[in-house]
Amino acid sequence: MIPHLDVALLIGAAVLLVAVAAVRWSTRLGVPSLLVYLALGVLLGSVFGLRFDDAEVTRMLGTCALVLIIAEGGLTARWTMLRPVLGLASALATVGVVVSVAVVAVSCHFLLGWDWRTSALIGAVLSSTDAAAVFSTLRRLRLKPRLVATLEAESGINDAPVVLLVILLSTRAEVGPWWLETLVISYELLAGAVIGLLVGVVGRELLRRAALPAAGLYPLAAVGLTVLAYAGGAVAHASGFLAVYTAGVVLGNARLPHRQAILGFADGLAWLSQIGLFVLLGLLVSPPGLIEMLVPAVVVGVVLTFAARPLSVLLCATPFGVGWREQAFLSWAGLRGAVPIVLATIPMAQRMPGAEALFNIVFVLVVLFTLVQAGTLPEVARRLRVTAPAEATELRVETAPLERMHADLLQLEVPDGSGLAGVHLDELRLPVGASVTLVLRGGVGFVPDRDTRLRMGDSLLIVTTEAVRDEAERRLRAVSRRGRLAHWFGEDGREHGD
Repeated sequence: MIPHLDVALLIGAAVLLVAVAAVRWSTRLGVPSLLVYLALGVLLGSVFGLRFDDAEVTRMLGTCALVLIIAEGGLTARWTMLRPVLGLASALATVGVVVSVAVVAVSCHFLLGWDWRTSALIGAVLSSTDAAAVFSTLRRLRLKPRLVATLEAESGINDAPVVLLVILLSTRAEVGPWWLETLVISYELLAGAVIGLLVGVVGRELLRRAALPAAGLYPLAAVGLTVLAYAGGAVAHASGFLAVYTAGVVLGNARLPHRQAILGFADGLAWLSQIGLFVLLGLLVSPPGLIEMLVPAVVVGVVLTFAARPLSVLLCATPFGVGWREQAFLSWAGLRGAVPIVLATIPMAQRMPGAEALFNIVFVLVVLFTLVQAGTLPEVARRLRVTAPAEATELRVETAPLERMHADLLQLEVPDGSGLAGVHLDELRLPVGASVTLVLRGGVGFVPDRDTRLRMGDSLLIVTTEAVRDEAERRLRAVSRRGRLAHWFGEDGREHGD
């Protein structure tokens, strides 16, 4: 027993370290690290002979990993950015899912000759954008905050209705009346949101008032609360995924003791979950079966990427006044990842006919189209002119003084063509409570004064209190767009459509 345990620990540690090192490599290439993790799993199974084919265990472990990944997404989501796009994200996560499933199902039925249930099932499996892929990819790009918030919120919310739909199609021989199924799904979504809200609010008050004996207990308690929200939702036959995301948003936007430690701990757990989940999914796949499913995977992927996703975005985003450039980027940035592959294990666990072929199709599609879409996102964003290089981004630092002052540390780079170039610091007119504390120029840092003139390529560190953070970001955005006279041009720095 002991030697086998030692070998397992050796393999696990080696895989973990290789996966961590692969993050830097994948970042340079501009592709999600999930593809590297999937490749590691396939390599361990096909080359080193490590066998694993239990779909039910994969589904259970995958669910646990997704809970932690979605929890981290909720904890790091800023409510001030999420609130304006909540309607659009909710529409994409509900109406958009229905449209996507319908388009893929009809296409698969008539183009590939599949029966309606299988066609609808693969449409449902593929209709969910993946939180891990979206979070890891978009946070490396400097995009308009509205776009990032929409895509992250959509990926955090749409798992809930999609999971319900896949389970419905996988476990029932006959689907009931559409109105009855709609009521069931509506109840599960609403109840999941309410449970997550209750757990988040109660947990927030408990963490604020509790005097735990060690700082390291606060991150454990916060993550434990998000898992409690999922479990509570699942026991109540509600959407556990929506519950965990809602609880995460409530807790993440509260001023909790040791908040930065909580976010850092959740981030580490999410990375560990991603690595373990993708390696496990790579082990489950059979490489010879992938080649056979290449053609149908490409057909389904083309329909999904160039018909289903754009149509769902068009129908959902147009009523919210989203311009065509942003709609085009939302369509292209709807990344698939671990979630569709995990969902594809549900029919396998139910021993549905053709479930293994469906799993292989989903696996091939995710790998191919994630590689293409994620690798081209920076160029697509540039061509569509949806980039926002002058956006300030939060730096996570564990500093007790900042925490006690309810302050944040932001980083801002002055890009080419920005109106910030040539502006003196006193002309920024930042609100009281926000200040540029350090300028990095040509690799040399210095403390600026009011007469310091900004240059292109400068990197700024800005300390701002929580109360004026949004106002400071709007002011920086306005000056970047229109220069020191932004106010006279009517530029307020707010997000707007085309």
